[in-house]
Amino acid sequence: MSAAGVKNRAAALFAVLVLAVTAACTGGGDGTSPSSTSPSPRKGGATDVLAVKIDNVAPARPHTGLERADIVYVEQVEAGLSRILAVYSSDLPPVIGPVRSARETDLELLRQFDRPTLAFSGAQSRLLPVIDRAPLDPVPPSKAPQAYFRGPDRPAPHNLYLRPERIPFTASGVDAVAELGLKVGAPPPGGEPEDSRTVRYPSASVTFTWSAEGERWLVSLDGAPARTVEGERIGAGTVVVQDVDVRESDFRDRSGNNTPFTETVGSGDAVVLRDGRAYDARWARSSAAADTVFSTPDGRRVDLAEGPLWILYAPRG
Repeated sequence: MSAAGVKNRAAALFAVLVLAVTAACTGGGDGTSPSSTSPSPRKGGATDVLAVKIDNVAPARPHTGLERADIVYVEQVEAGLSRILAVYSSDLPPVIGPVRSARETDLELLRQFDRPTLAFSGAQSRLLPVIDRAPLDPVPPSKAPQAYFRGPDRPAPHNLYLRPERIPFTASGVDAVAELGLKVGAPPPGGEPEDSRTVRYPSASVTFTWSAEGERWLVSLDGAPARTVEGERIGAGTVVVQDVDVRESDFRDRSGNNTPFTETVGSGDAVVLRDGRAYDARWARSSAAADTVFSTPDGRRVDLAEGPLWILYAPRG
């Protein structure tokens, strides 16, 4: 397909999504059980960030609203595929998606934020009570049916979208990276020139290619350029590749595949990509309630470049 054809298709998709904003939500997301409890009152007042679990297989692309996330986490799920957890605080797009189901990994990851709101399509039935006990505000379709709708342009489960203005969350206007104790600043000394870096999962990959003209890292997913629904390239200001342990959890999907658990508490090596250079780094998180600290090998704090932050949990080994 020509570039013009791609852009026209993307524009048409965006128009369909805008029209579908008035559509009713059909609940659920990907064959997993949605939370069936009725809406509950806020437990801790306003929350600081909105985290949305987003599909990341080919039928789910192009993504909607992903380019406006402050932080994008990529983690491994069943069958070696990847899934996205997008975190919003400074800006909220009118539509986000496609929305998919939550994982146990998300609960530990999100402890770094002060009572976040988690939007997700559903979860494995044994995980739902764990989500309800976690220090976050879960908002699946059953708790906010008016906030979700299904787009007609693609098949379920890759067509569930969130209208964030219809859930009890208001963007703070402050970049979510501040909640992690991170800030924008000058790069650390040293580093090596880097044109491209690929992070591979057993059945998925994410590639970042430096654009000197755009002063950002252009994202490709499974070898294809990641684009907005309008056809523009999705990019990152800073990319962190964080080496982690990925182990089996106590949960399985409907097909019997074990759900991997990504250990985000601990320490290990990392690579920070910014300004067209790669910097060796270390990461450390002492407990689930603690922030993740990124530092150079000699102990200096690593600051970020302007723009979205992408953090990829790369399996060790």
